[in-house]
Amino acid sequence: MMKQGKWSGRDTNKDTVRSEVWDMLESGGHSMGPTWSHIPNFIGADQAAWHLAQTEEWKRAKTVKCNPDPPQIPLRLRALYEGKTLYAPVPYLTKDFPYLRIDPKALIKKGVSFELAATSEGYMMHGERIGFEEVELLDFCIVGSVAVSREGGRTGKGAGFADLETGIFRELGTIGPTTPMATTIHSSQLVLESKVFMMSHDSPLDFIATEKELIVTGNTAPRPKGVAWEFVQEDQFETIPFLRDLRERMTQ
Repeated sequence: MMKQGKWSGRDTNKDTVRSEVWDMLESGGHSMGPTWSHIPNFIGADQAAWHLAQTEEWKRAKTVKCNPDPPQIPLRLRALYEGKTLYAPVPYLTKDFPYLRIDPKALIKKGVSFELAATSEGYMMHGERIGFEEVELLDFCIVGSVAVSREGGRTGKGAGFADLETGIFRELGTIGPTTPMATTIHSSQLVLESKVFMMSHDSPLDFIATEKELIVTGNTAPRPKGVAWEFVQEDQFETIPFLRDLRERMTQ
């Protein structure tokens, strides 16, 4: 019997590819820390971050949104050292506020190390608590991934947080149709395009960085315009405290 992730059952095709990737990361000795039901940390995450940071889009960016997971710590750290304002979500969106602003200048004034603030525990302690509407226009967006195709398809861990956040930001205009969407993964997380099942509310990737290379996808598929509320799961409404109120505000 195939081992299942925490959020399995919503899409059996996606469950299958996630299980294959998580198993491959573990059996190949590429993962670091928990793998199943996670955006998996991997050996070479710092090299992947370096590859992504060489893009002109990253270099120009002043505001960066990044997921809270461990494999993206090197990216959050780079953003802070390069003076970029970092925006990151509350892990699993379980608080009554969804986001934090991590300003490197404010951290320096408070004597907080960038190394601490780049972790989810650190930015939860030292970041500024804000709502979705308070996030500035974003120049660069990073999402966590479990399986990715070279063509820009992406599958996350199955909880739907990244798609929900991105949809909210698209509806607010914080993320525009040309805002770069990127991820960092281990090369073993690359799968055939046929194994990544993208839906109309999914955002394709523009950049994929691995420990070996930078992939520029050239994906020109239409970007979603906002939140596909019909795809939001009932358990998300139950576990994300502010979500019902946000839906009411955004759909009025």
